[in-house]
Amino acid sequence: MGCALSTTRALWADTAESAPLRSALSGDVTADVAVVGGGFTGLWTAHYLAEADPSLRIVVLEAESVGFGASGRNGGWCSALSDRSAALAQDAAMRDSVTEVARAAEELGIDAHVAVGGTIVLARTVAQVTRARAEIEDARSWGVSDIRLRWLDEGEARAVLDADGTLGATYTPDCAALHPLRLARGLADSLVRRGVAVHEHSRVTELVSGRAVTPHGTVRAGTIVRATEGYTARLPGHRRAVAPIYSLVIATEPLSPRLWERVGLRRRETFSDHRHLVIYGQRTADDRLVFGGRGAPYHFGSRVSPHFDEDERVFARLRATLVELFPALADTRITHAWGGPLGVPRDWCASVGLDPATRIGWAGGYVGDGVSTTNLAGRTLRDLVLGRDTDLTALPWVGHRSRQWEPEPLRWLGINAGLHAMTWADTEERLTRRPSVIARAIAPLVGG
Repeated sequence: MGCALSTTRALWADTAESAPLRSALSGDVTADVAVVGGGFTGLWTAHYLAEADPSLRIVVLEAESVGFGASGRNGGWCSALSDRSAALAQDAAMRDSVTEVARAAEELGIDAHVAVGGTIVLARTVAQVTRARAEIEDARSWGVSDIRLRWLDEGEARAVLDADGTLGATYTPDCAALHPLRLARGLADSLVRRGVAVHEHSRVTELVSGRAVTPHGTVRAGTIVRATEGYTARLPGHRRAVAPIYSLVIATEPLSPRLWERVGLRRRETFSDHRHLVIYGQRTADDRLVFGGRGAPYHFGSRVSPHFDEDERVFARLRATLVELFPALADTRITHAWGGPLGVPRDWCASVGLDPATRIGWAGGYVGDGVSTTNLAGRTLRDLVLGRDTDLTALPWVGHRSRQWEPEPLRWLGINAGLHAMTWADTEERLTRRPSVIARAIAPLVGG
């Protein structure tokens, strides 16, 4: 069945250009802005601040290497997913972010393998068709046009992505497939060229107003931006702010033109389906199929560890789901399998802000939609840090505060029960052919 893995490294790490060694912070320095986190949020924030005011002294502190976290390990979607919980202005800003990521990458000369092919979300059961059509009706009720989100009948859907059991699909043009680690490393390179100090292997152990402390030096800055996403729980006082929930990914060997003719994705559309337990995929620039999903357990006490990046049971389920979708791939070799934590706030809503009293800014809680949202966060933090009153600073997610997650063991019990319930809900729908009662009951826990 071709199950053997050649490596458990992320595909992106094996197919990105090599990165220069960046020194750790050594000694105390003074800056105008200290950015804690060398993922997309931190890199975009530093980029837009340096672009807006080249005189700013900016220091980026990364605990590992640039793009080490979700920014360099995600499924490579730059999407503009939204729903009624976001105002129309927020929805428009998210769509603009997809375009802006592609524009900025081109302008900076970063070959991030960007392809703006949109997203197709398949409906493969009667209950999924019901849910997909309801999503479109809801979108129409708050002004989303057919151009932004539309229904594809079975024939139209299969012409884009010929997955087994497809009954129809929703489609939006507002998504790009890309190589996330190439983008992250390219952004870091451009920051260094602008004079921004980027320090790797500089874990911040204390973050307070005016000061970011590492084991080998301290950055004193008028403004500090916390951009730590799934690793936020490691900071003192933030254990319950964001739950690190793992998403795992596999990648195939390059597929032959014959197989791609059977599968589709001719414009490198990203894809998912309308099941409850999230899956996602893309066709890479070198013709691999990258496929990921939720299902890995949440670890007690919001623990994060490299050991959690690998879960053979989840990898096996991902492979089985991939073959269920595309039986022609049954003998295709899986060459890479990896994972990592993403940040989930208690209300499942991302936020960005700047406390005017402490001058500590933050952004995060992207729940897996961070490749585009981080760009919007970076531009918004630029305006907040510089004291600008703009359309971005008026968006509804600015200043939003989610309540904290429950203390343990309630957090562990609740999150893992929710993950299991989503699997049961999909099984229930296949059996009953009706929308899941379980999913409706568990929706308050998982942001529904």
